[in-house]
Amino acid sequence: MSVPARYIWVALGAVSIAFHLWLIFSGLIPNLVSRPLHMALALPWAMLFIARTPAQRAVGAALGGLGMAACLWIVWQHDALSDQYGFLEGDFQIAVAIVLLVTVLEMARRAIGWPLPLVAALALLYGLFGQHIPGEFGHPGTPLKSFLGTLTIAEGGIWGSLTGISVSIVAIFVIFGAVLNAGEAGQGFMNVAAAVAGRLRGGAAKVSVISSALFGSISGSASANVASTGAITLPAMTRLGYPRSLAGAVEAVASSGGQIMPPLMGAGAFVMVELTGTPYTEIMAAALMPALLYFAACWFGIDAFSLRHKLSGLAPEDRPPLRAVLITAAFFLVPFSVLLWGMFGAGFTPQYAACLAILAGALLLITDGRLTLDWARTLGRIEAACLAAGKQIATIASIILCASIIIGVLGITGLGVKITSLILSGSGGMLWPALLLTAAACLVLGMEVPTTAAYVICVSVAGPALMELGLSPLQAHLFVFWFALLSTITPPVCGAVFIAAGMVEENWLKVALSAMALGIGLYLIPLGMIANPALIDLSNDPAGSILAAMKLAVALAALSFGLIAPLSWLWRGLLVVNGAALLFVPLP
Repeated sequence: MSVPARYIWVALGAVSIAFHLWLIFSGLIPNLVSRPLHMALALPWAMLFIARTPAQRAVGAALGGLGMAACLWIVWQHDALSDQYGFLEGDFQIAVAIVLLVTVLEMARRAIGWPLPLVAALALLYGLFGQHIPGEFGHPGTPLKSFLGTLTIAEGGIWGSLTGISVSIVAIFVIFGAVLNAGEAGQGFMNVAAAVAGRLRGGAAKVSVISSALFGSISGSASANVASTGAITLPAMTRLGYPRSLAGAVEAVASSGGQIMPPLMGAGAFVMVELTGTPYTEIMAAALMPALLYFAACWFGIDAFSLRHKLSGLAPEDRPPLRAVLITAAFFLVPFSVLLWGMFGAGFTPQYAACLAILAGALLLITDGRLTLDWARTLGRIEAACLAAGKQIATIASIILCASIIIGVLGITGLGVKITSLILSGSGGMLWPALLLTAAACLVLGMEVPTTAAYVICVSVAGPALMELGLSPLQAHLFVFWFALLSTITPPVCGAVFIAAGMVEENWLKVALSAMALGIGLYLIPLGMIANPALIDLSNDPAGSILAAMKLAVALAALSFGLIAPLSWLWRGLLVVNGAALLFVPLP
């Protein structure tokens, strides 16, 4: 990237950061102002920043320019449009609606590939022509001006509640993560992990687990987690003689946990707030115990692999000194303390507390682990934060805007209710068959679209069925969210495994097989949530939640050793059977 171009992108990133912070501090802004501006700021990143050829840049500039013009027109006309109640007036408004929909599809295609926009395009075709489908899966038909208007000038489509979450909460936490990552927080995570686990058996792998849990709590992306923490942990593991397939599996499994680790959860927590009406702090409390169990299962699996391979800890010279640990830990402890104080001490909203934490993190960019000052380095960190925030906000906006098209069509046509009925009839009205059907759908959809999008689509159609069969809303949503994550380590499409395998130069299938054994918690903990409802009730029943977590921890340890450790078949069978029984039999 040339120097002038870099300055332009840094400026755009700074504008995006300033806009989203301004929204939090300025009070109420009309949705048909804030949400179209959010899309307009994301368009240059989605259309031009990732373009690689002159043709891509030319098409991106043309379509992005039209899309920005359409967004700005919505902002300009927001008062008049709110009085139209989702019904377009005239050919010009129809053209604006078409431009917006096509632009959203292309944004998503450029940001994450074909699968999600293809599903959205099929949903649009169903909405336009589904009245010609015979039988119960057709729909009565909706006038074109009403159908397109609901999706583009009302709050039932691309400007719906999901986009609102992207604007007001997700973007803020993305900025928070970008600011922390630009400074010493990442090194602080690594140092704390190395100090806590480096000397243990399998220490290098356990450092990966702890650092990925810490780093993932702010990154919320399995791929970003593998690329960042893996750059340090993977060479350490291979240098100590760990099998390459195991080293890659450890990093892929540990990194996947970032999307289920509070507070960020890959934007899923904030979407869950909107869809369930549950306060954010309750969702964090509900997600905490299952997330800790996931990383505990990784820990148990590493111990089991240590019985099969000689997995040594980090050499003393590779472990950071205590002074470095204490100093670098402050780079993430201070912003996190401000965040927690804001939410639980001062009673601020999560996004307002995150804004204060961003300011604290930004102040820490001026120094490093040696407590030295370097204004050129600080300026470089600010530039990195602006670039990372601008790009990540745009990527998530592209995903959520595209998923909002699908959700909008499901609502307009009633297709979601019909699929819910299909799940209920296919399961015979029984909960566990319905759970297995939902899990299979999540796995298949998760192979093609990002976790948050897969969760939103699956829970929109399967969530009502699961709740009708007796699950609480939070149980149903967490179950779907966890199973939407399966594809990060499950063949044939396992993104975290592909990245880790490439970094250790090992066959991806070998890495995937080790990852599935090591990541057994990802498959079983969601089922444990259903069999042990107290597990996710930490805010109302702390004692019951902790007891349920301890029981599941013993079950996961037994299952991990039964599947991985070099034991006789008799011991393997006893461990697996007893572990499974302990997992599914609830406490009295």
